Amino acid sequence: MDANKGKIRLEDLAKIAGVSVATVSRALNDSPAVNRVTKRRVWKIARDHNYVLNQDMPMSMSGSQATIAIVIPPPHGREGRFSDPFYLEMISGVGEAARDMGCDLLLSHLTPRSQNDLVTLMQNIKADGVIFLGQSYLHDRFNHLAGSTNKFIVWGQELPGQKYCTVGSNNLQGGTRATAHLARLGRTRIAYFGETEGIEMKLRFQGYLNVLAESGIEYDPRLVVPTHFEMASAEAAVLNLLNKGVSFDGLFACSDIIAFGAIRGLMRAGLQVPKDVSVVGYDNIQLASLTHPSLTTISQDLARAGKLMVSKLIGSISNDETHSEIVATELVVRESCGG
Repeated sequence: MDANKGKIRLEDLAKIAGVSVATVSRALNDSPAVNRVTKRRVWKIARDHNYVLNQDMPMSMSGSQATIAIVIPPPHGREGRFSDPFYLEMISGVGEAARDMGCDLLLSHLTPRSQNDLVTLMQNIKADGVIFLGQSYLHDRFNHLAGSTNKFIVWGQELPGQKYCTVGSNNLQGGTRATAHLARLGRTRIAYFGETEGIEMKLRFQGYLNVLAESGIEYDPRLVVPTHFEMASAEAAVLNLLNKGVSFDGLFACSDIIAFGAIRGLMRAGLQVPKDVSVVGYDNIQLASLTHPSLTTISQDLARAGKLMVSKLIGSISNDETHSEIVATELVVRESCGG
């Protein structure tokens, strides 16, 4: 039975909107043959006149300014789980910004790994635009995707020859500030825990190397410890390093989660933080201020990053030109450094 029988019809919607019945039908089915402005006008008229929509109609008809999807590509050294505190806070920043701008938010379970995955996702996802939380190894694929659509924003680093829009923190600056703080405290055996291959991690590591060179601190490759973004991995890495007899008095962890695990490993080994080893993390997740000792870390201002990503995505949906932007980092000093 037609739920709209005796009520407003497609013909009525078309007359009110000043378009053809075919255009109304296409608009209600989110057809790419109808431009976004006309679609939204038809959708609003349909809602205002209580036209009963089919259950499989586009989610973006909810009355919001836009529907934004969040997708987490499989990252270097991270599984990209929604339960990861970093991603929870990133999603929170985007979600708050989306709400402030009258947008709906969609969390996608999809994890694109190839060019075909990205194209299929953009063609089939029920959203007006997509925010990818991380570049992972997809930079070249994002560049290729930008040739067919601009309705996506990536949390990541701006790179030479980039054709898509990114919002990201200044990772070189962050790595430099974290390591320089340890050097100022007089630490001369500074370990680096984390990844060195991912785009963002490589820049954090470069900041670490730069400070060692500028401070006259001898580089020891044994102090560069590849570590997954997991507490257990960092804890095991600390104990393994100490069991090998490698000493260190400072530790720069390229995420707060790694820092938490490293501190737990140091305590298991009978060392005190910060008396024996000063520790600096990265991300400034909320837990960083609640641990004991509280964690000195690098803040990326995820709330501002979320606002930037949403506003730039709205601009791209409206076919406005968007530009990449870098968010400054800040050193947040707490107990884990002793100064």
